[in-house]
Amino acid sequence: MGVKGHRPLVGTWDNKDQVYCCAALNLVTGQLTTRLLEQPTRSKAKLGRSKQQRLQTAFVAHLQDIARMYPARVYPDVVITIDNAPWHRGAGVEQVLAAHPHLHLYRLPSYSPQLNVIERFWRVLRRRAPHNRLFASMAALRTTLRNNLSYFQTMKQKVLSLIESPRKAKKEAKLAAA
Repeated sequence: MGVKGHRPLVGTWDNKDQVYCCAALNLVTGQLTTRLLEQPTRSKAKLGRSKQQRLQTAFVAHLQDIARMYPARVYPDVVITIDNAPWHRGAGVEQVLAAHPHLHLYRLPSYSPQLNVIERFWRVLRRRAPHNRLFASMAALRTTLRNNLSYFQTMKQKVLSLIESPRKAKKEAKLAAA
């Protein structure tokens, strides 16, 4: 709580570790497929791998998760919308796509996050999970993220309503009222 005329002080642990989350959202059912990747800044030298390589490895594993969730015999065409991040390319990604020909990547134009529906979900998740909170440890942050992802995985209709475009919702509300 701040006092008028005084700048509020916010605590920090001065920790630059990061947690990345890969997620795929089924726009028909609201099913989420997720994977967390921790990126400790202190261990870069020990690992000898760049951030991009680690993210690419996580993305390859995420694509394999999607292939397991949506097998070709049940889902003959699975289109995955992605941006042009460098870790969405490479030999590992090509190998997974070759092994699972029913998976198709649809790359969005550069600098167009508004076209990617998952960005709406990220906005809601960030507000609900880590926004304006100080975590005592990375484990506490991971636990909070997992709990919130689990919540959204069980609330499929809520996820679908959250990602619906505001303009579309207004238009449908007008049509329903008429």
